[in-house]
Amino acid sequence: MIRVLLVDDHPVARPGYKRLLETNSAVEVVAEASEADSAYLAFVVYKPDITVLDLSMPGVTGLSLLQEMLLRDTAAKILICSMYGTPVVKRKALEVGAKSFVSKNVSPEKLLLAIHAVNMGEEFIDANINSNCSHTLLHEELERVSSLSLRELELFRLLAQGKTISYCAKVMNLNDKSIYNLQTKIRENLKIDTLAGLVHLALRHQIIESNVVF
Repeated sequence: MIRVLLVDDHPVARPGYKRLLETNSAVEVVAEASEADSAYLAFVVYKPDITVLDLSMPGVTGLSLLQEMLLRDTAAKILICSMYGTPVVKRKALEVGAKSFVSKNVSPEKLLLAIHAVNMGEEFIDANINSNCSHTLLHEELERVSSLSLRELELFRLLAQGKTISYCAKVMNLNDKSIYNLQTKIRENLKIDTLAGLVHLALRHQIIESNVVF
């Protein structure tokens, strides 16, 4: 039996995924979570064989949670299942240590296949993820975004969502001065001077959702 922790902040999608996964007699969803703190606690308590993790959730990103889980258990098998399958996000997730990355649009059969592959110690990457938009991305811009550290990428996301310096400091457990300095470094690395520029860049690479208005 493959014991699965399911992490997704959507109150409708998560039960749907649970029903889907448990149609396979070899899979059992032992715990569910909708945000980072409860997800990490469930990860520690239940010690799942596989964690199926969405990257979009309140507060910190799924990438940060992924890193925390892997710091706790370097051998953890974590499968990312997300709408945000851009090259930047996929690359960061795999760099941090995710074992697999599939789109939420993937067929039920493929998702179950990915879970079984990861459980066997194999990497499974959805070959079709982001195939429609990767050719439109400017190579230099993509490389600049990809060069950001995980902490810088997290702050980039929060700033592009319009969060204040104080809010970012609280969420990221840093002081205001550190956030301000990190923000300056990010803008220099991305070669962007304005908040609008950050927002548009984040939208192009699906770092934030398209319903963000600026």
